[in-house]
Amino acid sequence: MSGEAGPEGSGRRSPVRFLLQAGAVSMVALLLGLLVLRTLAKEAGPHLVSEVKAGNTPLAPDFDLSVLWPHAETWPAKLRGALADDRVSLSELRGYPVVMNFWASWCVPCKAEAPRLVASAQRHAGEVVFLGVDVQDLKGDARSFLERYKTNYVSVRDGGSSTYANYGLTGLPETYYLDARGRVVDHAVGEISPEELEAGIASAIAGH
Repeated sequence: MSGEAGPEGSGRRSPVRFLLQAGAVSMVALLLGLLVLRTLAKEAGPHLVSEVKAGNTPLAPDFDLSVLWPHAETWPAKLRGALADDRVSLSELRGYPVVMNFWASWCVPCKAEAPRLVASAQRHAGEVVFLGVDVQDLKGDARSFLERYKTNYVSVRDGGSSTYANYGLTGLPETYYLDARGRVVDHAVGEISPEELEAGIASAIAGH
């Protein structure tokens, strides 16, 4: 009897060992999933840029970012309620053309184009939504920048790098123009001239 118990017992799997193996498999699967998501995120930005360059109008990647500068005096009145929770998601701006400007306080071309954006936001007040997205910056420096140029539209802050990556940014400033349905109709890299800004806005209003 005792000789039979040995082989039978050795064929059983310890519950602890089983749980450890299952945990290891789950961890490997999780790491592989994160790697896939990270790879897809890296490819998403350049793909967006190439789509716009090819004349297509892809849907702009959504985000939900904290408000850095709540000045919404040039925004349509019905959108100002979006600031109640101190956050703005891009989907909340649907129904209006959007000029989305990525910037930072240390960026020299951003300083040069800031007055043009403020003037254009005033010119199109209530009709076009201007939104600044501050990236790779310090909060205090960013707010000083916005105050210095008397910025009359909302700016949000990307404290990480996800929005930067999703939009395929290669530097600053960069400006995206969205139509009322949230589709990207134009994209400008570098400092924008008044003429380029108005042409981008016209495209956003027209929806193509």
